Amino acid sequence: MSALLFRDDAYLRSCEARVVTVDERGIRLDRTVFYPTGGGQPGDTGVLRLADGTTVTVIDTVKGDGADEVVHIPAPDANRVAAGDAVTAEIDWERRHRLMRMHTCLHLLCAVVPGAVTGGAIGDGRGRLDFDVPGAALDKEAITAALNKLIAEGHTVAPRWIDDAELEARPELVRTMSVKPPTGAGKVRLLEIDGVDLQPCGGTHVANTAEIGRVQITKIENKGRQNRRINLTFAG
Repeated sequence: MSALLFRDDAYLRSCEARVVTVDERGIRLDRTVFYPTGGGQPGDTGVLRLADGTTVTVIDTVKGDGADEVVHIPAPDANRVAAGDAVTAEIDWERRHRLMRMHTCLHLLCAVVPGAVTGGAIGDGRGRLDFDVPGAALDKEAITAALNKLIAEGHTVAPRWIDDAELEARPELVRTMSVKPPTGAGKVRLLEIDGVDLQPCGGTHVANTAEIGRVQITKIENKGRQNRRINLTFAG
């Protein structure tokens, strides 16, 4: 179990930490700024820096078996660390920030396109969502314009928590058909874009939609009778 610092502050780029365990799967720290793969968002990359300046390259971050367990996967040829070592954990901030911008943009896409979300993925500079939408009448240019309008308006973005009972009483908050938010811990983390969107999400996001920058819908694909895939990228 690790203290997940990114959960409260997505803008933290580094933290001091101590190695808890090392095994064939990877490295576990007592606290971390590294986001593990989940909710369509890729895991962070970066380095673990030891006191003597030695660095361990982290090529991916994934969830472990236990609650709040994060596994930092080192490069095959990375320097070794041992339990008890003090390290500075540093993410590749430029990559993370691009993922934060795109993840937040996909929440805006949920507000623009009606219908339940059946799948999705966040990439470095690109993303996609699949919607349960009948017919093929989705206008690429109209969706692009609507997204860029919301981005330019500069809506505040912030996480907040509700308890399991409130989520159960408000099923409309859950937009994804394939993945349900984790419950049973007593509370669920939501992502709120002020006046635009509110839904469960444990990922990292920018603090204001204006930070996303202009985007472009590149392609809308027919993936089934009522499944439409909307692909987008940053425009510049």
